[in-house]
Amino acid sequence: MPMGERVRPGEGEGDRMKLDLKAFALAGGLFWGIGIFSLTWWLLLTRDTHGRGSRYGKLIRRIYPGYRVSPKGSVIGLLWGFIDGLGAAAIFGLLYNTLAKEK
Repeated sequence: MPMGERVRPGEGEGDRMKLDLKAFALAGGLFWGIGIFSLTWWLLLTRDTHGRGSRYGKLIRRIYPGYRVSPKGSVIGLLWGFIDGLGAAAIFGLLYNTLAKEK
């Protein structure tokens, strides 16, 4: 519907908005991948002599194989995060679209 066009009473009732799965999954993957990348650099830049912040790195390392709190690890985390976020957003979008169907 073009912007500014009015809907008549009774028109459009029962229509459910659906998510564009490709766009939603891509946005989820980018969001999560960039988040892991940013977190890694935050940990690199704020690390003190006692290795503070390393527990977050250890937690991420358990989830994503090959990940370390390092510049190379930030790229590995970006890739794993993108794949993880893409899959999670796609599943969420599928569930949403399935539940939003007309009855």
